[in-house]
Amino acid sequence: MEEKKILRKQIREKKKEYSLEEKQQMSFPIFEQIERTTEFIKSKTVLLYWSMDDEVYTHDFVNKWYKEKTVLLPCVQGDDLLLRKYEGMASMVKGEQFGILEPAGKIFSDYDSIDLMIIPGVAFDKNKNRMGRGRGFYDRLLKLCKAPKVGICFDFQLSENIPTEEFDVKMDMIVSSSSMIK
Repeated sequence: MEEKKILRKQIREKKKEYSLEEKQQMSFPIFEQIERTTEFIKSKTVLLYWSMDDEVYTHDFVNKWYKEKTVLLPCVQGDDLLLRKYEGMASMVKGEQFGILEPAGKIFSDYDSIDLMIIPGVAFDKNKNRMGRGRGFYDRLLKLCKAPKVGICFDFQLSENIPTEEFDVKMDMIVSSSSMIK
């Protein structure tokens, strides 16, 4: 746990070295790589996320694809992530915990129909391990879905090895600004 705390702090400090605009620019090559994968091309239903200022920027990607694919976004409710379909900016409301915009509307629970999951993280490693913010939101959700899990991050969030625990869910692929680990 202490190792994770230290790594989270190091990554948080590193993120502060970049402006929002720089992080947005560093996000474009990540999605260019994803768009070329067979997994994305074949997918009809994709779980994404509406990014916070310190994460890989997803807003443009979500808006680019939601009319062609079913795009699901997580919504925080208590200690869980519920999924809702993104239907454009008019469907978004301020979320309960982090102030992130979340889609309003009915809850999506057909986890077996999800074809691809694109997941944020604080850090990833070359063994496809993911470290989140520490509350287990995504680990609980990821255990419910069989779809391929793609972790996305900036290059500085990719480590040789990160500490893991038995409940941590591995990714099937990691895509950073300049690499792809399958």
